[in-house]
Amino acid sequence: MPKFKKIEVPAKGTRITVKNKKLSIPNDPIIPFIEGDGIGRDIMKATRRVVDAAVEKTFKGKKKIAWMEVYAGEKANDLYKEWLPKETVDAIQYYYVALKGPLTTPVGGGFRSLNVSLRQLMNLYACVRPCNYFKGVGSPVVAPEKLDVVIFRENTEDVYSGIEWKKGSKDVKKVITWMNKNMKTTIRTDSGIGVKPISVTGSKRLIRKAIQYAIDKKLPSVTLVHKGNIMKYTEGAFRDWGYDLAKKEFGRKTITEDELWSKYKGKAPKGKVVIKDRIADSMFQQILTRPDEYDVLAPTNLNGDYLSDACAAQVGGLGMAPGANIGDYIGLFEATHGTAPKYADKDVINPGSLILSAVMMLEYLGWEKAGKMVSDAVQKTINKKTVTYDLHRQMKGAKKVGTTAYADNIIKNMK
Repeated sequence: MPKFKKIEVPAKGTRITVKNKKLSIPNDPIIPFIEGDGIGRDIMKATRRVVDAAVEKTFKGKKKIAWMEVYAGEKANDLYKEWLPKETVDAIQYYYVALKGPLTTPVGGGFRSLNVSLRQLMNLYACVRPCNYFKGVGSPVVAPEKLDVVIFRENTEDVYSGIEWKKGSKDVKKVITWMNKNMKTTIRTDSGIGVKPISVTGSKRLIRKAIQYAIDKKLPSVTLVHKGNIMKYTEGAFRDWGYDLAKKEFGRKTITEDELWSKYKGKAPKGKVVIKDRIADSMFQQILTRPDEYDVLAPTNLNGDYLSDACAAQVGGLGMAPGANIGDYIGLFEATHGTAPKYADKDVINPGSLILSAVMMLEYLGWEKAGKMVSDAVQKTINKKTVTYDLHRQMKGAKKVGTTAYADNIIKNMK
């Protein structure tokens, strides 16, 4: 076990381990959690209460989470004088599964995004974002219930590992001069330059996880999302590598969309996952007009960033959008919204995103019944129109409650 300076390991609790390339989950797993900045203090408290209640009600005391606080963001800076202590990363890597509130990231300067750093340091290459509708939540679209997708967004490459040179700098002048001279480009001399790498390794491991998820969950299709009509050797390669992987590694369980129509007249054989691809701008249009034709989406990093939030908007916004960052074994489950500091410590914010992220965590542990109890209770609470301010303003006749009271009602509605 790593030696910790500030982290207190629970006296009771057992570490999750890996056996035969699978997580081995004890009945009392130690789960690190990062409270988060701003509203993280409110929503993490509410979420842990909801999760603990669901686990207790489901397993009657036979299973229990041993929570262990680890630090990042403002709280870490107060304790360690650094924003992301090494022992926080070590703890999550050692215990494998963690829950995280939102962390501060200044726009246009300051320290590097802590969210991105956590993903890259632990090689959490899949950003997983389910988007499905809870009946009664306000939506800008006519039929939000038609959208039920899980997005597997590549999490480490593309713009997340992009390299830039500032306009007018010595380095950018060297890059532009070299490219214009040796590569016969015609880049304007007053340009900033950026490079985005997309590798076969990064692409295939993400797409492999998306296809395996579809197979495990018995979902009909996986759609590769890219801009390969323009960027042929990065975005287009992502698409080609995806089809190649599906054929070589999942050939018995997948067919292409072309094969669906040329061999099977549009009706997929039982147990087969259809592999499709869509140009990113077309996908944005179709996720609005024909959302029920899609199940699992596997986009490149930047396209996935846009697409995740666009889908979340259809089903109630980021306050109802869960998320996870997953590697080969490590799962870091997190709220998908920001820290909203003006609402911090006011007990008003919707904890839904973090609560639903915790549902994903429970499913990752194999505690699906407890996860379903939480999801069902959230739906029942919404049905009763007892909601936080963000949902209240979209619902007629609803009762507005704060963060703590909303969690109380979810727990009350568990069965």
